[in-house]
Amino acid sequence: MAKVSSIQKNLRRQELAKKFSKRRTKLKNVIMNRSLLLEERFAAQLKLQKLPLNSNENRVRNRCQLTGRARGFYKKFGLSRNKFREYANLGRLPGVVKSSW
Repeated sequence: MAKVSSIQKNLRRQELAKKFSKRRTKLKNVIMNRSLLLEERFAAQLKLQKLPLNSNENRVRNRCQLTGRARGFYKKFGLSRNKFREYANLGRLPGVVKSSW
């Protein structure tokens, strides 16, 4: 089980990323638009830098929904490898069958 503080920190990052996503994309489009004046693009870049660092989607970590484990995460199921195996063996994941050949 991951520390509660790291799980909460990641939840705050997810909320910030959702809150600032539209603003970040608008500023990035202005920065990448080569037809605008250099001063306008530079001003947009300064505004982007003033946004909170944790509002960037890259800072959000994929974590298991049950344990908060960050490594060995299966995005399709939202579980870590440990819980995935446990739930698959118990038959709690629909459509998952243990392979044998």
